[in-house]
Amino acid sequence: MSRFKLSLRQRLLGVVILGGLLLALSLALGMCLGSTPAGWRRHLAALLGGSGPEDILTTIIWRLRLPRALLAGLVGSTLSLGGLVFQALLRNPLADPYILGVSGGSAVGAILGLLAGLAPFPGVALLAFLGSMSTLLLVLLITAGASGARKGSLLLSGVMVNAFCSAVIMFLLSITRDARLHNMLYWLMGDLSMSAPDQTSITAYVLLPCFLAVLCLARPLNLLLLGEETARYLGLNVAAASRVLLIITSLMVSLAVCQSGLVGFVGLVVPHLFRLLLGPDHRVLIPACLLGGGSFLVLCDLLSRVLPAQGEMPVGVVTALVGAPLFIFLLMRSR
Repeated sequence: MSRFKLSLRQRLLGVVILGGLLLALSLALGMCLGSTPAGWRRHLAALLGGSGPEDILTTIIWRLRLPRALLAGLVGSTLSLGGLVFQALLRNPLADPYILGVSGGSAVGAILGLLAGLAPFPGVALLAFLGSMSTLLLVLLITAGASGARKGSLLLSGVMVNAFCSAVIMFLLSITRDARLHNMLYWLMGDLSMSAPDQTSITAYVLLPCFLAVLCLARPLNLLLLGEETARYLGLNVAAASRVLLIITSLMVSLAVCQSGLVGFVGLVVPHLFRLLLGPDHRVLIPACLLGGGSFLVLCDLLSRVLPAQGEMPVGVVTALVGAPLFIFLLMRSR
């Protein structure tokens, strides 16, 4: 009940401050922790520029860990925001890019682009976007007219389309006979190890305007929660707003999949958690999901690097291990 005693400005300010601090702490941990043994004094010197540019630890922190942590933050924010938008548009708390098959469609398009030898941007990213839009439209087409059982049919259709995309992915990988096969398999389980400063910069240049656009559409998202008829009565062009949100979200998710592979549960758990904590107002939920989702994936990626005794595990494994029990707990608590 405490959330109703605070004004919108106070809640928004609290979310931005606390979420920003959490994201900053997560990025700092992602930069300072890893397989390279070093004391906190050396890490502090490397962060503050006290070590020379030729220092190995300085190179690891600024050339390897920082781009990876930033990419993890961008991908986590994208998947979390994508889940929030899909849940609002479809009025289904279980909707997210992974379950609906949008991520799977993006992966199919990305693999086709990789096999064709296209450049990561814009070639692979464009095919991933077309794949995500195709799967989303297919799910919506299958569930068209299922008003009474829309939630169940939507979820089932998404699972089936996702299974079909997985079969297509396995077929494409089975006919691949070169060294890219192992990298693709690892990438499909969620992989941020191939991050590079230039790729992270391009990703940020595309995603940040998308984040801003979704934030500007917070009021239409609030109206869509009331139902299409009520939103239309209140003056919202439902068809136009839905199309814009679907295109922006699919573009964001497809670009995130190109960079990280298939990472599940971020778009399901993070919006569900913040909706329980903060209520349904998207003016507060959007910045919360951006900051919280980015922090969540940065910490999961950190665990994927430090938990194995040798090497690292895919970040998608960590998000599933952490996200699935957490979502079950939240689901039971909400009941």
